[in-house]
Amino acid sequence: MSTPTPANQTGKPTEPWGQRLIRSLLYGRNVDRAAKARARVGLAMLAFTSVYVLIGGRLVMFAIGADAHSARRAAAQEVVATARPDIVDRNGAILATDVKASSLFGEPRRIIDKDEAIELLTATVPDLDEVEVRERLSTRKGFVWLKREITPKQQQDIHKLGIPGIGFLRENKRVYPTGNEVAHIIGLVNIDNQGIAGMEKWLDNQGLADLHRAGFATDRLQKPIELSVDLRVEHALRDELLKAKEKFHAKAASGIVSNVKTGEIVAMVSLPDFDPNNPKEAHDPDRINRLTTGVYEMGSTFKAFTLAMALDSGKINLNSSWDARGNLHYGKFTIHDSHSLGRFINTKEVFTYSSNIGAARIALSQGVEAHKAFLAKMGQLTRLRTELPESAAPLVPRRWGELNTVTIAFGQGMSVAPLQAVMGINSLVNGGYLIPPTFMKRTEAEAAAMAKRVIKTETSDKMRFLMRLNAEIGTAKSADVKGYYVGGKTGTSEKVINGRYAKKRVLNSFTAIMPCDDPKYQILIMLDEPQAIPETKGFITSGWNAVPTGGKVIERIAPLLGVEPRFDLPPSERLILAASRTTQ
Repeated sequence: MSTPTPANQTGKPTEPWGQRLIRSLLYGRNVDRAAKARARVGLAMLAFTSVYVLIGGRLVMFAIGADAHSARRAAAQEVVATARPDIVDRNGAILATDVKASSLFGEPRRIIDKDEAIELLTATVPDLDEVEVRERLSTRKGFVWLKREITPKQQQDIHKLGIPGIGFLRENKRVYPTGNEVAHIIGLVNIDNQGIAGMEKWLDNQGLADLHRAGFATDRLQKPIELSVDLRVEHALRDELLKAKEKFHAKAASGIVSNVKTGEIVAMVSLPDFDPNNPKEAHDPDRINRLTTGVYEMGSTFKAFTLAMALDSGKINLNSSWDARGNLHYGKFTIHDSHSLGRFINTKEVFTYSSNIGAARIALSQGVEAHKAFLAKMGQLTRLRTELPESAAPLVPRRWGELNTVTIAFGQGMSVAPLQAVMGINSLVNGGYLIPPTFMKRTEAEAAAMAKRVIKTETSDKMRFLMRLNAEIGTAKSADVKGYYVGGKTGTSEKVINGRYAKKRVLNSFTAIMPCDDPKYQILIMLDEPQAIPETKGFITSGWNAVPTGGKVIERIAPLLGVEPRFDLPPSERLILAASRTTQ
């Protein structure tokens, strides 16, 4: 039997108070059943509509926004990862830095009319390749690069087009404020800001690339890289080399300024050079760094090694006599001097008159094995490694006999990188210490820790004397800038063309030391195939072009380097040899 529903005085069933409250809140009082039904249906429809709108909205967001967001985030991370530290010269002048540049990207899935987008983009930015843009926008990728590093005007013009799926990202762009000035030292980067040459590549090899991959190489974490280069000296050297190249109609010109006591490279120029802001120029094979990637027969500058070897052995002295009365015949080869003296000459005259015959006889007096051993000790027989990745191995005879010793004694038959020769000559004048060259700042104490003694102190004194004597009475007279006590050695090397030495095509070099009584800097000047002009009276040897160029360089850079002029100094015989332990 069922339980009866409670009723009020009118006989109608009594509704529980809870249901009555809910009904009143939802429908109000005195509402009929039809109204209740319509309200319930409307409420249900509203609930389902809200759910479907929410789901649909999320799906649309995932469809059009997920790939773009992830792409932008990945690209943004890439931008952070390719940040590079500034590179500055020894005085803090900026040589390379990062700036922000916009790059154009596309999101193929979001582009509604790709043909229209391609037409508008290529019309606005003419250097866009239509075929390449079409190929990239035809993929199913969520993100593609269209053009890296666009100009602000290009960005503004594209933005006005209002094409859905076309956007911009800010990237780090490497710029070189000094342009060509230090191109062969700094090197350059690729479009992704990765070093591909010079000190830029060295930076990546030192761990910067690993920091990029780990995401730690941000702008805030990187300190400037300080080089040994002095931008002021670099500019002066380059300016004088440009003038000499034009004046003597040379194929190329190059030069180095090196600190003889630390091995620091203060300046290095190789012409023709390139602008690292325009990477296409760097691919020209004629714009290589001739001082590190080129190897050359250095001519008579190599006589400095020959004389130092013999003097250091103690078997000869500055007054030893050598037969230069006639040509030296060795097998089918004849060795001769450019200016034959036709008499016996002493060791000093071998150097100041640049006698090939005298140098050959000196080398033969030491023997083949001693000659090879000495050049090896001077770092001339193996590839020179510096911070610059670009380097070349010397060309050394496979079978080194007496004839090789004869020709190498005066700079033929063996080719080295000019920077390699600079390193060796530094050791001849700095007291006898071989110090590896560097493009980073280095103190004298740091250099001393890695220096290796290769000749005696008294031998170095004699070499400084010979260098200075050559500027006083020899082939380096036109580089004797008053007040700086300059010394040096010239070199004129005939180039090998089709297996033969060409007398009219020469590579001239001049290495200078200042000041000779206490050397601080070595300056190397090289001119490739200089031509005779009226001023040189038809001559093309080093004394007529490379030497006066060296003098002009010294005149400009000595004050910049803090070398104070001193006048009325005594001749080398008294100032240098008198201070040496031996006065032979």
